[in-house]
Amino acid sequence: MNILIVLTSHDELGDTGEKTGFWLEELAAPYYVLKDAGHRLALASPKGGKPPLDPRSDSEDSQTEDTKRFKNDPEAQQALATTKLLSEMNPADFDAVFYPGGHGPLWDLASSEDSKRIVEGTLRSGKPVALVCHAPAVLKIVENEEGKPIVEGRKVTGFTNEEEEQVGLTDVVPFLLEDCLKQQGAEWSQGGVFAEHVVADGLLITGQNPPSSGPTAQALCKALAAKGEYA
Repeated sequence: MNILIVLTSHDELGDTGEKTGFWLEELAAPYYVLKDAGHRLALASPKGGKPPLDPRSDSEDSQTEDTKRFKNDPEAQQALATTKLLSEMNPADFDAVFYPGGHGPLWDLASSEDSKRIVEGTLRSGKPVALVCHAPAVLKIVENEEGKPIVEGRKVTGFTNEEEEQVGLTDVVPFLLEDCLKQQGAEWSQGGVFAEHVVADGLLITGQNPPSSGPTAQALCKALAAKGEYA
């Protein structure tokens, strides 16, 4: 099946003068869960081309077997260097969409009309959308067919207020993801701080943090397999 992976193009961490972007593990782990399951992957971002990598996710203590594999994989590196323009993506061309996190999405994808179009189009076509860590921020402007917030009355998770406090960015981020989705009526749940936690509510799949990224992609694979059984 064809899966679209949507990455941020935003690289400024508020007014700190520091850089941000996507979180490496949250791309690398799902990339191989999905690819090794036989799915075809396409990468896109608002500006196209090579998206910014959060430098903290590239530090030595953030490396995993998946990040090492990704960095040494010419095909993966080529795909990352040449992401397609999000504005040119048609949800009808894909069987599912996956959003890695990192702090970048809070600034660009959370207010992107292209992202909104893709998520709404995918879900309304009966196809799954999975998002991990800060990426559920893109649901902020997504609506259901009645024009209500897509998360209203739905079970979701994402990067928690406590985790944001732990990384010292509570006063830097444009909004706190947990507060935002709760205010929209989401049934929020969470595991421990930086503990694996994945929530599937129908076609909407969310993961809490970096350790949840691979398991979130596994939940997406399960959703696609279930769809295939009933197709």
